[in-house]
Amino acid sequence: MPYSRRGVLALGMTAALFALPACSSGANSNGGGSGNDKEVEVFSWWVGAGEKEGLEAMIADFTKKNSDIKFNNAGVAGGAGTNAKTVLATRLQAKNPPDSYQVHAGKELASDIEAGYVEDLTYLYEREGWKEKFPKGLVEAITVGGKLYSVPVNIHRSNLLWFNPATLQKAGIAAPPKTWAEFLTQAATLKSKNVTALSIGPGWTQKHLLENVLLGELGADMYTGLWDGSVDWKSPKVIAALSTYTKVLGFSDLKSAAADWQPALDKVVDGSAAYNVMGDWADGYLKGAKALKFKTGYDVVATPGSTGVYNFLSDSFTLPVGAPHKGAAEKWLVECGSTEGQDLFNPQKGSVPARIDADKSKYTDYLAAALAEWQNPQTKIVGSLAHGVVANNAWNGEIDTALQIFVQDTNVGKFADAVAKAYQANK
Repeated sequence: MPYSRRGVLALGMTAALFALPACSSGANSNGGGSGNDKEVEVFSWWVGAGEKEGLEAMIADFTKKNSDIKFNNAGVAGGAGTNAKTVLATRLQAKNPPDSYQVHAGKELASDIEAGYVEDLTYLYEREGWKEKFPKGLVEAITVGGKLYSVPVNIHRSNLLWFNPATLQKAGIAAPPKTWAEFLTQAATLKSKNVTALSIGPGWTQKHLLENVLLGELGADMYTGLWDGSVDWKSPKVIAALSTYTKVLGFSDLKSAAADWQPALDKVVDGSAAYNVMGDWADGYLKGAKALKFKTGYDVVATPGSTGVYNFLSDSFTLPVGAPHKGAAEKWLVECGSTEGQDLFNPQKGSVPARIDADKSKYTDYLAAALAEWQNPQTKIVGSLAHGVVANNAWNGEIDTALQIFVQDTNVGKFADAVAKAYQANK
């Protein structure tokens, strides 16, 4: 079942994950620097518009506080880290790690912990007092075997439907859809007016859409059950939800899918598409790079069927075992966990702070509403599939393979069977 904000620990952080061995060969409790700490290489996928501005703001603050350290921004382009993760895996296997790397909080980090690629950062949490500064449930969610291996910078929301109010008005649509069935009705109307109902991007955005169709059709409890084995992927309700997904895709521009999430959103901006399902990093892009005003130039609602639910993900940074500049890397992690760093980064990135003591006055328009909803104890919290919270890398990889086939052949039964078998093989 889904949980309140303080129950985030159940977002796929099952006993299997907690039982992973703490075999980080380079972990220690003193955190001293080693070698030349006059530079730091930070690896991330924040290189696109709407992302890099937030990172650059945090880098500027880091550099101001640490003027003797050269910052090497080792960014790799590709939404959701699809390309960066491949490059990073090669480097880690070759024992050539950066000083710190970005990872989604949740099960995405499990394999790196098991392989001994990352240091235990519990000492840093204790030194900086972070256990009291991050929500209790979030700390529990990223604790593995009693240890902490990453520092969360933000909280993102996946289940959002972005739109241009002018496009809906021109099409005679009074409001965004509240259910996926209503979306399909609107989509037929939009098609008759030569407007694409839904813009889409590469494979990860198609998975991002999938998780939110499933969430809207199944509800928070059943959606969560998909990831812990309590809901059968081949059950009638799940099959019906997957069928809805294929119908939604049928009203998208899948055949001419955009290269990444930003150009997919551009179609909503220019009015050639009515809607786009994307996380709230879209807010940073639309108000920043596109210079649009909230509520007039763009607007957003929860994806159909998910009002009152927060489909959560979080970006975090690690300290790899064998980091060449460990002391400098620690200072970067302190920046990531600081109020200054988070309050500089998040308003530009389109996310809310992981810390509970951030300056709320810095979060306006969409972000003000997002922060209030995240901190509302009545909000139901679930975890994102596409962004590493609920499924480990092996299962996620098999879902990617099955989904790539599914979006082409729309064979619901075959996809459900493949995902169910992959769960059994990787649980």
